[in-house]
Amino acid sequence: MSEPPRDAMTLLQEAGAVLTGHFQYASGRHGDTYIEKFRLLEKPHVTEALCRQLADHFRGLKPELVVGPTTGGILLAHETAKHLGETVKAYFAERNEDGGRYLGRGFAIEPGQTVLVVDDVLTTGGSVRDTLDAVIEAGGKPMGVGLVVDRTNGATGFGELETFACLAIDVASYDPDDCELCDADVELTIT
Repeated sequence: MSEPPRDAMTLLQEAGAVLTGHFQYASGRHGDTYIEKFRLLEKPHVTEALCRQLADHFRGLKPELVVGPTTGGILLAHETAKHLGETVKAYFAERNEDGGRYLGRGFAIEPGQTVLVVDDVLTTGGSVRDTLDAVIEAGGKPMGVGLVVDRTNGATGFGELETFACLAIDVASYDPDDCELCDADVELTIT
């Protein structure tokens, strides 16, 4: 008999992906919690369990293709597509030199092909939006967005698209000038 699925927070904590302390995020803001996606991605059994949750959630919408942004999205797209069935392909969207993303390497989307976009940790939604734009530009029809972690706890939306996160949490962030952790001289880690 197989083990019942564990919740995303437990999996992420066991993988060592949930860090606490004093962090400066890519946005420049500070906070006390950081999700280190590479601790998740280095453990195939954790990545597999979370991607299975994504696939199970979107299975009824019948995506024909899964696309993720580089870098972490490559693994997530592959693993999620694997759980959706052998006819579902996995692509990735690379970063353009001038911003945005594109589907390269000969990836082709049939006109109107249904596409699930997946990503690891949602902070602002920029990578997901750029990936959605690349899918649309290539002729695909996005049908959903699957996330391992949504740090905005659902506050960032993608229009009419079905959006699901294995873990939705509200990670508070602060302007460095108003950061209590700075005031308390807690060592800062730049992420």
